[in-house]
Amino acid sequence: MENNFRRQKVARQIQKDLGEIFRSKGMAAYGGAMITVSEVRMTPDLAEAKIYLSIFPSDKSEAVIRQVEHENKTVRGELGNRVRHQLRIVPELKFFPDDTLDKLARIDELLKK
Repeated sequence: MENNFRRQKVARQIQKDLGEIFRSKGMAAYGGAMITVSEVRMTPDLAEAKIYLSIFPSDKSEAVIRQVEHENKTVRGELGNRVRHQLRIVPELKFFPDDTLDKLARIDELLKK
């Protein structure tokens, strides 16, 4: 139980810090797309983090995910500077698009018919 609480706490901290990192880079760095870290899921050993990014406009999501993956080492380094006092090991970062808003819009569209 305690391990689950720690995992959630670490996930929230990483979500907050990654959000600040992406915001500080600005929309221009990602082709005018706005990036929001919608969810972070940690493995039980805290060695890997699955980061779900909500990208607006959604048609740029594939290009933005590729660019973020290309900058993975830089982003992980910046994250390490922010969490160095809380974590011994900075987790490996894996980025995924969060298409929840697209699904919600599609459901809304279907319900209007």
